[in-house]
Amino acid sequence: MMRIGDGFLSLTRKAPAVAAPRPAAAAAAVPPAPWRHPVALTVGGVGVALYNWWIVVALGGHLMTTPDELFSDLEATGRPDAALLQHLDLAAGLMLVAALLLRGPQGPEGRRTEWPWLVAFAASGAVGGRFAYACPEGLSAGCRAAEWRLALPPHHYVHVLAGIVEFATATIAIYLTWQRTRRRDGATGRVVRWIGKALIVAYPFLALAYLTDRIGAFVEPVFFVCFSVMVIAELVEPDGAGTGDPSLRLRSRWRTRSERDAR
Repeated sequence: MMRIGDGFLSLTRKAPAVAAPRPAAAAAAVPPAPWRHPVALTVGGVGVALYNWWIVVALGGHLMTTPDELFSDLEATGRPDAALLQHLDLAAGLMLVAALLLRGPQGPEGRRTEWPWLVAFAASGAVGGRFAYACPEGLSAGCRAAEWRLALPPHHYVHVLAGIVEFATATIAIYLTWQRTRRRDGATGRVVRWIGKALIVAYPFLALAYLTDRIGAFVEPVFFVCFSVMVIAELVEPDGAGTGDPSLRLRSRWRTRSERDAR
């Protein structure tokens, strides 16, 4: 505009409006690319199938010599088809990590607290496949004695530690999912409640199996099924910007419209 001052004319110009930078929270709420969810489901489905190779072994019946052995014993060095089973575990873990990363942490209410624990669960499964037992502890008293004396090769103990981490991280993820979904009635919440009930019953039997070296082949599958269902529920659950909570979709559209008007 033009302004008349002390004997001179000065031209001033209104500064153009500058759009405010986009908040980090809004940037984080941007929905993932539409192809990521179906690809994550496909990759995750293959990973879950590989993770459950024990079903084929149990139905075949020619690899297991007793119901007291653990399925990890089948991967011990020198056992028939041990290398194949190790590679199946490794591939399953890597595919589940890829599927969870593709799916991302976003859920109907925002970032899911259990997601990083499930990624750790999948990664520990891959580590367990890469480093196998040196001997079948569920079948050999000498192997168990050497294990307690720390007389076995390091890869044996890496497998033991990976198994502990695998079970612990999956259980923590299930608990966190239960906490997240307990105040709403949805498919994920119902599934997790059933998983939690199954694990409460199964964990004492798992402790008994490890302490007595008995019934391991009957107890471990309960956990494999529960963990598999948990991963599938995590991959299937919609995110807030997609087919999930309508209020989150409305807020996302409102943010987009506000930013367009500001520009």
